[in-house]
Amino acid sequence: QVQLVESGGGLVQAGGSLRLSCAASGLTFSTYDMGWFRQTPGKEREFVGAIRWTGSITYYADSAKGRFTISRDNAKNTVYLQMNSLKPEDTAIYYCGAQGARGGNLYYLRAYDYWGQGTQVTVSS
Repeated sequence: QVQLVESGGGLVQAGGSLRLSCAASGLTFSTYDMGWFRQTPGKEREFVGAIRWTGSITYYADSAKGRFTISRDNAKNTVYLQMNSLKPEDTAIYYCGAQGARGGNLYYLRAYDYWGQGTQVTVSS
């Protein structure tokens, strides 16, 4: 079955960096667009960024632009989220999602076919 497994979360001070990874199995990774979302208690999961199956097109939430970078390695079935200049408001559970490459809306939470279990990111002030 399809599995998406996030890793790389943890506790970091404001201004620091983390690199999240999402390893996929059970699907043909190179035919899926991938997204990163985050969620805090009581709020809906929100878009952070996404990358098309080719790796050449990326999208970012305004809150992530200039600080976060998404990349993917189709040979390793893995997508990454490099997060720099972290702020306390970035504290959340981060999830990766997979959407079959059909030119869909990668900003839309419910357009994704599969989700991982999430990894906690905590940024202390």
